[in-house]
Amino acid sequence: QVQLVESGGGLVQAGGSLRLSCAASGRTFSNYAMGWFRQAPGKEREFVAGIIWSGDSTSYADSVKGRFTISRDNAKNTLYLQMNSLKVEDTAVYICAADTSMMRRNPPPKMRYEYGYWGQGTQVTVSS
Repeated sequence: QVQLVESGGGLVQAGGSLRLSCAASGRTFSNYAMGWFRQAPGKEREFVAGIIWSGDSTSYADSVKGRFTISRDNAKNTLYLQMNSLKVEDTAVYICAADTSMMRRNPPPKMRYEYGYWGQGTQVTVSS
């Protein structure tokens, strides 16, 4: 069982920045690849960024490359997403996810089905 709780969402103007956090339960957090997904109204949940268990390898959706940075602090069981140069189209519920397969996938997975646990999400709204 893994519990994931996101925080840090809010309202920000286009061009601004926001940092999301995802606090994970359990003492085996460092074994899991982690990811951020987002879901906008009327759209499917889409991959945003992923990070392997050690934090040494990351992947990003093309739409956020150069603007978003995923990181993790295994000592704190916490995943982060630093979002810079935000655009209106970044507006969505942002959800963190854990790959609990114990396979230590590298590169980090990008597919929804590769993640076994999901948080409830935090709303990010970017205004123009």
